[in-house]
Amino acid sequence: MNLSISTSVRTKIANKKPPVTEEEIVQCFANRTRGDCLDTRAQHLTNPITRWFIAETNFGRKLKVAYMPTSKEIVIKSAYDPSVEEQRIYKKVSHPI
Repeated sequence: MNLSISTSVRTKIANKKPPVTEEEIVQCFANRTRGDCLDTRAQHLTNPITRWFIAETNFGRKLKVAYMPTSKEIVIKSAYDPSVEEQRIYKKVSHPI
């Protein structure tokens, strides 16, 4: 399945400290050990619902990756270093793959 990253999202993740690359996002998809969470907050509702997970890159950097799966591609919404609280929530809510 192809990743789709809009110009605005590419700019947003490139401006993170440190920046996030498309290669790191691909690595996180490959290295997932737990399932997705759904973002059902009213201000973040999308169709289809945005999913997110936390995984490590090949170099051990943890990233939170938010995306929308479609029938043709995976649309990346955001990717960044997760907070301690996001890691706690993910570990509590997600299930091992």
